[in-house]
Amino acid sequence: MAKYLLLKHYRGAPASVNDVPMEQWTPEEISAHVQYMRDFAARLEQTGEFVDSQALAPEGTFVRYDGEGRPPVTDGPFAETKDLIAGWMVIDVDSRERALELAAELSAAPGAGGKPIHEWLELRPFLGGRCTVTE
Repeated sequence: MAKYLLLKHYRGAPASVNDVPMEQWTPEEISAHVQYMRDFAARLEQTGEFVDSQALAPEGTFVRYDGEGRPPVTDGPFAETKDLIAGWMVIDVDSRERALELAAELSAAPGAGGKPIHEWLELRPFLGGRCTVTE
């Protein structure tokens, strides 16, 4: 089994087929989209391929170490909105082909008008094993 991260971007990928921003969807369209995601995850739980998923809020804070007891916090600069991650799902599958198949299915979640979004999802494998630094 290999773990993959499916990333949903707010913007930044090529335009989806049904490219209406979520903030313009009706409450019913949002509910249908969320239900599709839940049903997808539930089905993968039954096959043992689901690991975890979360939706992320668009806001956040940068933090960095600046000496003992002084972690500065700032409201920016942030990456452009197009680079923000909307959410993610971790899957554990037998092959890259299966990961591609599931990502394609997830990209068909309904959007505006109840039509599939056909959004682009970023598929990234987890690094296997331990990473070590050698000199």
